[in-house]
Amino acid sequence: MSELKDPRVLFAAERTLLAWNRTSLSLIAFGFVIERAGLLMHYLEPTGAHAAQLTLTFWLGISFIALGAVASAYSARQYSVVLRTLTLAEIQPGYTMRWGIAVNCIVAALGLFLVIVLIIGYVR
Repeated sequence: MSELKDPRVLFAAERTLLAWNRTSLSLIAFGFVIERAGLLMHYLEPTGAHAAQLTLTFWLGISFIALGAVASAYSARQYSVVLRTLTLAEIQPGYTMRWGIAVNCIVAALGLFLVIVLIIGYVR
């Protein structure tokens, strides 16, 4: 339990959550670019990209997207743990703290949805 009795503790935790949110969004976007790079290589190479290259870029991209989704979900969990340790002196009156958790959970859900959609498209 925090004994600092300083409202800046909440804001520091929230900044950390937002930094993890940016990181997870970057991982998801980077994974999507890697996944699509395999298709680009396939169309730009006159003889066609090898199946191994396409498979590698696909699964590498999916891994980055899944990592971003997991990072988003885990950071929301960690932030909620920190919120439970705060005292009333550390919370600004009328300040809503749960929006960051909601946004991170939505990013995690959408990242997992993207993984599922891409895998279904790959299998077909």
